[in-house]
Amino acid sequence: MKPIITLLTDFGTVDGYVGEMKGVLLAGAPDATLVDITHDIPPQDVERARLTLARVWRRFPPATIHVVVVDPGVGSSRAAIAVESDGRWLVGPDNGVLSAALLLPTARAVVLPVPSKASATFHGRDVFAPAAAALARGEPLDALGESAASPVVRRTPEPVRQTDGSLDGEVIYVDRFGNAVTNLFGFRAGVVRTGLRRIPVRHTYADVATGEAVAVVGSTGFVELAVRDGNAAEALQIVRGSRVTLEPAVS
Repeated sequence: MKPIITLLTDFGTVDGYVGEMKGVLLAGAPDATLVDITHDIPPQDVERARLTLARVWRRFPPATIHVVVVDPGVGSSRAAIAVESDGRWLVGPDNGVLSAALLLPTARAVVLPVPSKASATFHGRDVFAPAAAALARGEPLDALGESAASPVVRRTPEPVRQTDGSLDGEVIYVDRFGNAVTNLFGFRAGVVRTGLRRIPVRHTYADVATGEAVAVVGSTGFVELAVRDGNAAEALQIVRGSRVTLEPAVS
């Protein structure tokens, strides 16, 4: 089976940075299949990249190599790492973006050396792509660097249960449709309160009329706030970090 290498960055597709990385990857691993997860992560948004990676990385077959470059600390003292977890490899900056893989108990990580000739502003091309190509050629993780003692791990905040049974949570990201994804997990009944608005939890967007707000359990399992055929973030004036409260259905 040909190696699969995925790319997840905040580079966009205008400036050619993605193309440069692909050139290095294919020069080092000519048989690799390259898959673009997204290059539209908001600039420097490590948290959004972390959540995107968490959603997709185990959807790919074992032995897939994921390269993640959302790296506001590029060129600084932050480490570059490669990770082996659940039969897959991940390469990127040690800023928490690879947390989904690092949270598994069997995960292993190594620190990648940064060549003296590497650009201080483009480790995606000069550090991460060569490491990913080496993994695609079959080089073992331990050959790429020394063990990483304590890689940075970020976690999604847990909602807080109140004495009345309600859960206080927050919006963890807003998607391109304006849907506000919260850290409330798996609830399929009740009401979500944000500010002065109380929004019912329903099964689908179509369970309310056009223009009305609704809470649904999205494909990630988290409750998200939406406006049917509209933009919830704009209509409800909510952003990442906005507080929400789930009031369970009364039986």
